[in-house]
Amino acid sequence: MKTNPIKNIIIVAMLVAGVACLLVNKAGRLDAQEKPKTDAEITALLDQCVVQQRRAPGIVIAMIDSNGTRVFAQGVGQTGGAHVDGDTLFEIGSVTKTFTALLLQEMADRGEVSLDDPIGKYLPPAVKTPSRNGRQITLVDLATQTSGLPRLPGNFSPKDNRNPYADYTVGDLYDFLSHYQLRRDIGQKYEYSNLGVGLLGHLLSRRAGTNYEALAVRRICDPLGLTSTRITLAPELRSRLATGHDKSGVAVANWDIPALAGCGALRSTAHDLAIFVAANMGLTPSPISHAMMETHLPRHATGPRGQIGLVWQIDTAHGTLWHNGGTGGYHSYIGFKSDGSRGVVVLANSANAIDDLGQFLLGDRPGLEDLAPP
Repeated sequence: MKTNPIKNIIIVAMLVAGVACLLVNKAGRLDAQEKPKTDAEITALLDQCVVQQRRAPGIVIAMIDSNGTRVFAQGVGQTGGAHVDGDTLFEIGSVTKTFTALLLQEMADRGEVSLDDPIGKYLPPAVKTPSRNGRQITLVDLATQTSGLPRLPGNFSPKDNRNPYADYTVGDLYDFLSHYQLRRDIGQKYEYSNLGVGLLGHLLSRRAGTNYEALAVRRICDPLGLTSTRITLAPELRSRLATGHDKSGVAVANWDIPALAGCGALRSTAHDLAIFVAANMGLTPSPISHAMMETHLPRHATGPRGQIGLVWQIDTAHGTLWHNGGTGGYHSYIGFKSDGSRGVVVLANSANAIDDLGQFLLGDRPGLEDLAPP
């Protein structure tokens, strides 16, 4: 198959390096050198990333533990505009996938779906679904990134590279599924797939008889009180949306992801994601707590020191569950210790990676990457 340079750009933008969850030592326990950073240390880190390295015009950090949430912010959301804060909206890219996984488990808890249901059960009869050696792709295969589906569909050919998913339709998705031949056995190997989790979100929406955003709002955002986590932005929310920037600092367009919304369409704030992370850590009770805990269970190896749950990446070396996300102008990272001792949210309005900042704040790496300004 010919290499598609546009696809490669998008894969880099939304790719999540898959590693993942339970500690070799005591899960999530912090060594002496991994003590939580002080407010002054976090402020200095933000200065290093925003002012010295110029990774993004603005970065917001939320630190979560049993004492509550602390929010730190530096820089601006829009050129010449207000400074970013905990209520600034960012595209969160593939962090959306953790919401999709939670929807799957929540619907399974209700008896609306089973994790082992074949995907064809929730597609129109005319759509032929890929299979191999007599095995069909199931919902859990999509959530564990072991379906054998590629990262992006072969018929993905954007008309506008600045908003690449905007014109990919459900019809395009069905056409791809009907003609694609799997190249490896289902469940055999972990391979990160925006297509797979985007398809999962579509199937769950069809089962619920609604669209992805309405389903996520009703089943996750409303129970948790996430009032700023949406795809479609009302005027008040749009007024708080940070402008995205490419790696060189040039402002770029926002992304629209209609057919594959479950892989990366949500926008959110540090305050909302801190609530989401705290609930996943078990620090705050919610009606969907059981479903959250089920998504954390290791289900498949991703590498020598990694596992994947339902979408959640699990770093077995450090006892950390995490996921990151990226679009053309934003980057995001959320993570927490498996013992519930510490969690973090990092949001930036730039395509430059900030994963190392989140990992450092969780005590999973000795320092930040030494990046030169763009």
